[in-house]
Amino acid sequence: MTFEGLSSLQNLEFLDLSSNNFNNSIIPFLHIFPSLKSLNLARNGLESDIQDIKIIRNLSSLFLDDNNGDGRNSIQLELLGVYPFLKTLSLMDNSFKGGIFAQEMGNFSSVEELSLDDSSLDEESFKSLRALPSLKFLSMQGLNADLPSQGLCELKHLQKLDMSNNDLSGTLPSCLANLTSLQLLDLSSNHFIGNISLSPLGTLTSMHTLDLSSNLFQIPISLLPFFNLSKLKHLDCHENEIYADIDVPTLTPKFQLRTLYLSGQGDGGVFPKFFYYQHKLEYVDMGNIKMKGEFPHWLIRNNTKLHTLYLPNCSLSGPLQLPIHSHVHFSDLDISDNYFNGSIPTEIGVCFPSLNSLDLSGNGLTGGIPSSFGKMSQLKELDLSSNHLSGIIPQELIVGCSSLYELILSNNSLHGQIFPKQATCKELILLLLDGNQFTGSIPYSISNCTMLEMLDVSYNRLFGSIPGWIGNITSLDILDLSENSFFGNLPSSFVPPRISQVYLSKNRLQGPLTNAFYGCSELTILDLSHNDFTKRIPEWIGNFSTLTYLLLGYNRLEGEIPIQLCHLFKLRLVDFSNNNLSGPVPPCISLLRYPYQPNIYGRYPKDSMAQPLEVTTKNALRYFQGIILSLMSGLDLSCNNLTGEIPVEIGNLDKIQLLNLSHNKLTGLIPQSFSNLKQIESLDLSYNNLNGKIPQLTQLYFLAVFSVAHNNLSGKTPEMVAQFGTFENSSYEGNPFLCGPPLSKSCSSSSIMPRVSEEDRKDHKKDGGFIDMYAFYVSFMISYAIMLLTMAAVLYINPYWRRAWFYMIELSLTNLYYFLVDNIPFVFRCY
Repeated sequence: MTFEGLSSLQNLEFLDLSSNNFNNSIIPFLHIFPSLKSLNLARNGLESDIQDIKIIRNLSSLFLDDNNGDGRNSIQLELLGVYPFLKTLSLMDNSFKGGIFAQEMGNFSSVEELSLDDSSLDEESFKSLRALPSLKFLSMQGLNADLPSQGLCELKHLQKLDMSNNDLSGTLPSCLANLTSLQLLDLSSNHFIGNISLSPLGTLTSMHTLDLSSNLFQIPISLLPFFNLSKLKHLDCHENEIYADIDVPTLTPKFQLRTLYLSGQGDGGVFPKFFYYQHKLEYVDMGNIKMKGEFPHWLIRNNTKLHTLYLPNCSLSGPLQLPIHSHVHFSDLDISDNYFNGSIPTEIGVCFPSLNSLDLSGNGLTGGIPSSFGKMSQLKELDLSSNHLSGIIPQELIVGCSSLYELILSNNSLHGQIFPKQATCKELILLLLDGNQFTGSIPYSISNCTMLEMLDVSYNRLFGSIPGWIGNITSLDILDLSENSFFGNLPSSFVPPRISQVYLSKNRLQGPLTNAFYGCSELTILDLSHNDFTKRIPEWIGNFSTLTYLLLGYNRLEGEIPIQLCHLFKLRLVDFSNNNLSGPVPPCISLLRYPYQPNIYGRYPKDSMAQPLEVTTKNALRYFQGIILSLMSGLDLSCNNLTGEIPVEIGNLDKIQLLNLSHNKLTGLIPQSFSNLKQIESLDLSYNNLNGKIPQLTQLYFLAVFSVAHNNLSGKTPEMVAQFGTFENSSYEGNPFLCGPPLSKSCSSSSIMPRVSEEDRKDHKKDGGFIDMYAFYVSFMISYAIMLLTMAAVLYINPYWRRAWFYMIELSLTNLYYFLVDNIPFVFRCY
């Protein structure tokens, strides 16, 4: 490309040639723009020697970021000092060694803004910063370097310093106190340590914005080290260690903060008193800091511009008191997971008419939901879950809060109908009413919630049939109706085609699984356990290519396990237990080996799974949810009528944690491949017809539950080492040919069965054991012949027994005759 055709642009001041493939040959052509003030050559292929760029004398802004495209180019800055007007210089994504701003490189006294983000600098490079006496803004994010004090601390005119998102560590150098003109300092996302009271930050009286977040500082909750920073307006200290210090009543802060982020960890003692002197606060976040005291209603009253207050998990207690006057600017309030008690103030809707988000969850609030919520016409998010609220959902809440898109009332004692009949709820996305005492059926008014993505009414007292119109809510992603009393058959195609999670467990649903879920191509979780479903598992189950958790246990399903199950390559947990299934265990069942990441949006309040899943493991029912469930992998086919041998392919599921095949009619050997189940925690093969020896399983170090009881196993029990040393007699009982500890039967020569060759093992496999059948037949015939001869000899020798025998024969024949005479006509009549 040539630039001669652009020579007429004599007044061109801004030229952006970034993100191309230009090399140094382009630089001589730039003289045709004599008025050029800003030049951007970032992300090209310039080589290190760029001194020809000196021909552009009026340049005030120069961008040379990431040339050669690898972040490793070493730009040489010779003779850049010929630009007396250069104010802005960007050298991001480069690699420098030595004094890049040394005097021999030129005079950089005019540079005011410098960006070295994502660059590599050595100690000499830092020292050379002293050659920038006019520097006001310095950005050094993502550095691959340590933080030497020399050079940096000599920039006395520096106003903004951004050193965030590095791996810098250690304490802050004391020479930072020299930066008396500093107005903005960002040290966030590093590894700095030390008590902030001993740092030089308290001397930087020009400071306007200070960001210390995501470090390892110790910060007193009183903020005493910052009391002299009279210009400080924005302070961010979240994700550090906050501690309680001794309050000094005679000292008051000189600052008037606008925003304060102090959330993190630690015990802050009492609610900090510096808040009493603040009157211009707009945003306060002090979540997860343990503090004593009541709700600071005075803080809202004293700061009329305060719009956001976050105090979750702060150990605050007492009744919930609100300012008596209307606070028109207040928009967000989160005081969840505290110890507030008493009722929600009836005037809450009057106090906060402009509220957008309110979270009172996880407290001890009692009483009803005030009808004044209906005055919050701008309310979008309301969470009152995990309290002790009672009563009904007020009509005013649903009608008045027309902008509501998240309503969470879970785990209370609310009753009545779950939703008013007059509800429109066109904006509602989340409706979580689980864990209450709601009764009645699902009202038709919910069909108006056309944008609903998650509906959870589990753990209530709802009844009636499941309405088919649920399938018309096309945005529905998660449906949870479990733990109610819904009955009847499932409607045909009653869920939207793009739904991902369905929970219907522990109801009274019945009938076959005909076409209820047909076409749900994005289904990941299907829980229909603990119902009364019958007939076969439908073959269209194989269409759910994204299915990960399939729970059909505790029903009355019958027939064989469909082979289409083998087409589901993302399965992690399968539970078909306590049914009437028959036939063999499919050898092709595959369980996903990697953690499942469900497609749930971040605004969903429950971690990863809407409903905890119930799994039988370690001899008890256990509930798994969230991250724990995402790591769970298991197969439960217990309590059925399955026959045949255990497929050796099951041993290839080397990431499985749960395998339960107990209470079936399985035969044959325990596969040796089970030794590959390195992650197994619970293995139950009890109450079957398995035979042979127990394979070597002592290398299964995570095994916590193991049972092969009540089979036909023989030989010696596994050596009592590692985890097998913890298994008791109950793990092996009911196997008469097993011996060895922990069983009381010792493995003496008389108690051990004869060794069977592999050839004999194969010959007698289909007979279900290792008995010598030829010897069995011969011994049986001999015993039968001896019995007949013994009877004949007794009758020949003893006349009394001979007469008794013939009399018995005569009596039996007479009874048989009259039986046939009386019953043959009846038999003919039945046909």
